[in-house]
Amino acid sequence: MHGMLVSMDAEELAARWRERLEAWAIPDEILARASADPWTHSPERFGTRTDRALAEPDDGPTMTRLTEALPDQGTLLDVGCGAGASSLPLSGRVGHLYAVDSSAAMLDGLTLRADKLGVPVTTIHGRWPDVADEAPVADVAIAAHVVYNVPDLAGFLRALDAHTRGRVVLELTHRHPTSWMTPLWQHFHGIDRPVRPVAEDCVALAAALGFAVRVEEREAPLERFSSLEELAASACRRACLDPSRADEVAATAVELGMWPLPRDRWVTVWWD
Repeated sequence: MHGMLVSMDAEELAARWRERLEAWAIPDEILARASADPWTHSPERFGTRTDRALAEPDDGPTMTRLTEALPDQGTLLDVGCGAGASSLPLSGRVGHLYAVDSSAAMLDGLTLRADKLGVPVTTIHGRWPDVADEAPVADVAIAAHVVYNVPDLAGFLRALDAHTRGRVVLELTHRHPTSWMTPLWQHFHGIDRPVRPVAEDCVALAAALGFAVRVEEREAPLERFSSLEELAASACRRACLDPSRADEVAATAVELGMWPLPRDRWVTVWWD
């Protein structure tokens, strides 16, 4: 009976996570006017972030929890790896890296950097957990800044746990990564963006699945944008506005008190 209550609870939390995430969909009539896919990530930007992580190693909770759990020359599974910002800084300890991403360009960027660092890497192209069968069971797993792209979070976390011998580490922003744009959506489209899901919702689901979760939170170690121009270009793409309106978006952001943007809160969630 107890187990049944737990799973019902997890099922309900999983359904809520999915519904809340679906509420972030961009209305069709706005999407139709987009000149570029508002949801894609730039491999160049991720590459820059990885290079920065390699040049200035971050000693925050995510790296700490990974380092203490990873045996010397152990295997590391990085799901939603991007260009490797969360796994390649551990290059001295990693015996083999299994890198999963739905973007081939991101995997190319990671492979290039892993080769330079002398890290043996196997890339797996596709979405987790669809491609989970291609990954072995690793000593430690990391999924950083991925969960807000995952409608079936229960399936995602279960597969991550099943493919990890030692510790699973998640890193996520406290709120949806595009929450910072809420005032711009209101200004340009007259639309309110959702508030949830938030990190607590992910933690509650992981706990309901039976994982002994631990949580640490901190201010993000880096600014979201290095310039107002970068913010405006990103906002144009994500809010489906023509890139020619970048100056107008920049001026609006300043007017609305959005520049400089406050740093995000980053949350590290882990269990053994």
